[in-house]
Amino acid sequence: MTSIADFAGSAPGFYRKTSVDQLLALAWFVEARQQRASFDGAHMRQCFKDVGVDPPDMSIYLPRLAAKKPPQLVKEKGGYRLAGVVRRALDTQLGGEPTAVAVAKALTDLPSSLPDLAEREFLTEALNCYRVRAYRAAVIMAWNLTYDHFVRWVFADAGRLASMNGGIAAKYQKKPLTLAKHEDADELKESEFIEAARTGNLLDKNTAQILREKLNRRNMAAHPSRVAITQHSADEMITDLVTNVILKLV
Repeated sequence: MTSIADFAGSAPGFYRKTSVDQLLALAWFVEARQQRASFDGAHMRQCFKDVGVDPPDMSIYLPRLAAKKPPQLVKEKGGYRLAGVVRRALDTQLGGEPTAVAVAKALTDLPSSLPDLAEREFLTEALNCYRVRAYRAAVIMAWNLTYDHFVRWVFADAGRLASMNGGIAAKYQKKPLTLAKHEDADELKESEFIEAARTGNLLDKNTAQILREKLNRRNMAAHPSRVAITQHSADEMITDLVTNVILKLV
């Protein structure tokens, strides 16, 4: 799960917001990400401390927000929760739409499958870009994460590396290249690496096709063009790469 400090750092303009807006944003994180049914003053004070902001007086702020017309918080036994209309607005503003939650969860659940520190750095960047709706950058970083994972997967096993070298020899007979260390992969274009892996029977045809399609999508995002990169485009790319490539190549 994303830490509350990461959330505050990636939420647009969080540290410039008023104390009330910060409180509502953190309350949304508590409900949507921490899955708490309610929160009290002590919990919210700790949330503020965790993001590096001095907490306002919760004994004043929480009752005041519950007493507003219409209320922004609803008082319940054991604490408070966001009023429904406020929760729905924050869902849209902070990326809590069902598809966004699913994609963010797919990324935040990945660390246990990514033991390498460099891969985790790519993952953090991809998630941060997605959180702030920088979808073009999210597409690029999702590809970087996937391709790096793919290359590391090949080099992690001597048998796979031998198959890869066999694929290179068969597919690119005019390219005298034998991979021995990770940096050697830089001698191949990403498309060539994919085709050599397919020739060496490291990838089935469906996985290879997904990688080809997503590489083309990355190229469209990375190079100057008028092609719009929407949330839907990013959602589809990230979900496909995580589900059908990263989690498959373990």
